[in-house]
Amino acid sequence: MKQSRLVTNVAVFLILIANIGCDQISKKIVRQKVDYHESISLISNYFTLTKVENRGALLSLGSDLPATLKFILLSGIPVLALSFGIGYLFLRKNISVMSRVALGFAIGGGIGNIYDRVVHGSVTDFLHIDLVIFQTGIFNMADVSLMVGMGLFLIQSFWHRNQTTAYNTDQS
Repeated sequence: MKQSRLVTNVAVFLILIANIGCDQISKKIVRQKVDYHESISLISNYFTLTKVENRGALLSLGSDLPATLKFILLSGIPVLALSFGIGYLFLRKNISVMSRVALGFAIGGGIGNIYDRVVHGSVTDFLHIDLVIFQTGIFNMADVSLMVGMGLFLIQSFWHRNQTTAYNTDQS
């Protein structure tokens, strides 16, 4: 049992590191090779690369806050939340493998963006999707990691709910 948990923890740690690494490597390449607001078409005009620096949170929310308040809200509190998440991820015993993987993605993405905010003063965003009827803001690989993690949590919650419903129906 302990060996199984160790293998799971190592796998989740590798997922966490892979998410941080993919995010930081992609941002480094974009910082070095792409000019600000330059738009590079990757798949027609549906998927483009456009480098911007986000000094706020999602969609630049909070970018105009006073520096101290912005640091507390956009760096301090998230660092505490990520620290709690890491402790929860590796110290809790009764977490499903899917939840561990989801947390690995979400925490990895969070660390990638927090690292940028603390080291660079802003988060480098560069990906944009425009499917005519649906369009995203400009985002980065850390945001993708966060969304994958949240998606896995949603899938697990629906799967768990269906399992519970099926079990209760069988008991009737």
